[in-house]
Amino acid sequence: MARRFNTAGPCRPDWHYMIPAERRLPEAPGLVEQMGYFVVHAPRQTGKTTALRALARRLTASGRFAALLFSCEEGEAAGDDYGSAQRAIVRQIDWRAEIELPSELRPPSVPEEGDEGLLGLKLAAWARACPRPLALFFDEIDALRGQSLISVLRQLRAGFAERPADFPASVALCGLRDVREYKAASGGDPGRLGTASPFNIKIESLRIGDFDRDEVRDLYGQHTAETGQVFTEEAIERAFALTAGQPWLVNALAREIVEKLAVPPDEPITVAHVEEAKERLILARATHLDSLVARLHEPRIRRVLEPLLAGALPAGGDAYQDELRYARDLGLLAPDNPARVANPIYREVIARVLAGDVEPVVLAEPKRFVLPDGRLDVARLLQEFAAFWREHGEALAGSLGYHEVAPQIVLMAFLQRVVNGGGMIDREYGLGRGRIDLLVRWPYRDAEGRRTVQRAALELKVWREGEKSPLPKGLAQLDGYLAQLGLDEGVLVLFDRRKEAGDAEARTRFEEARTVAGRRVTLLWA
Repeated sequence: MARRFNTAGPCRPDWHYMIPAERRLPEAPGLVEQMGYFVVHAPRQTGKTTALRALARRLTASGRFAALLFSCEEGEAAGDDYGSAQRAIVRQIDWRAEIELPSELRPPSVPEEGDEGLLGLKLAAWARACPRPLALFFDEIDALRGQSLISVLRQLRAGFAERPADFPASVALCGLRDVREYKAASGGDPGRLGTASPFNIKIESLRIGDFDRDEVRDLYGQHTAETGQVFTEEAIERAFALTAGQPWLVNALAREIVEKLAVPPDEPITVAHVEEAKERLILARATHLDSLVARLHEPRIRRVLEPLLAGALPAGGDAYQDELRYARDLGLLAPDNPARVANPIYREVIARVLAGDVEPVVLAEPKRFVLPDGRLDVARLLQEFAAFWREHGEALAGSLGYHEVAPQIVLMAFLQRVVNGGGMIDREYGLGRGRIDLLVRWPYRDAEGRRTVQRAALELKVWREGEKSPLPKGLAQLDGYLAQLGLDEGVLVLFDRRKEAGDAEARTRFEEARTVAGRRVTLLWA
């Protein structure tokens, strides 16, 4: 069977192109050898299960350990019913052991007498009966909630001192979050776990990272080696830039190109293919992207993302740091500083989804904004947005959960409605920028029939109560943005949120301005 790019479930080397699993968690074998209890965490669909399953099989094949990966996900439905949760985990252990381990290494049956300590008794009996030390990997551990999670962690901690003869020699807890976040999984109240260190027997926390540039090249090169179809170096670079190496996105882009776009095997894969695949992924909102989108309206995610979108500085403090870690553990934000959305595709998805709350009420017909020569009529677009804002802007902005960036979201929704299908919008935003930069790219054919791209740059800023006018700084910032793009003109949109500015009808107007470098600016006050 020909191998494929995988976007669903663990990878298999005989089915899927993949980076060797041992390269994803190089430290883990040494921790098992030390009889360590440790944590493995990473966002969804980054290869945790694939890496740990491969490690378990390799340890068992070595003849030195009986190693097993099993999931705790079935216990999620039990909630605080820790007896049901433990029984679900025990069933998973028995089932996976029957598949993965020879009979002499499988756990013995243990009578289920009550709910207290059921899992610990099972693990102790198995450790005593097994001829090898046990290395157990609890996958999806943070699917457990409340008292169920507390019970499992306490039983592991209680048996830790008895390893390896009477308890598993090594245990890894694998999930989205590091152990410090397990308090939230107990129901959101840090007091519910009863201790500052719910798993204080761990010796290390390992985070599975994204692919680096060479690993993306390696993965795509496997397809080339097996099919002869080449990814150009520019396509590889663009795929890495768009995904920042996020494993699911890296695979999803390639799968979209190879299987959905069905680029012929004798045709090289180019940057244009990567760009088209990116747009298709964003529009399709695959399960992976939907799972991230579902988090956007969680209060603690909103408190992290809103200043990013607005270009403002965050409130700071311990609460913000906890929320920042949570957003990073989910994979929405990059794992290092400065705080930023994890990759350009997520950045685009977030902006489009938030604008999607407004887009259904934008009735502008996209065809009306195309000039006879095929270019986008940017002047008409701005005029019609101004009319739309006067009539509907305040009400729409007031209905959005992301209040600090609501006006910008309304404009992005209007743009998306007009541009969608004919062109693309690139967005730049982040902490401390004080603005959102938008670049509309509109493909068309010139008078000689050559394919070219029209570019229009917009900068969005907000004038809030008690602040000085953002116009001088906005012109300077736009000047720099236009210089970076090699453009001689652009648009500055200033949303005036001060009470003294009056209502939308009174303050919405157009002016002309020039940057210090002499670039022409269309200034829209709204």
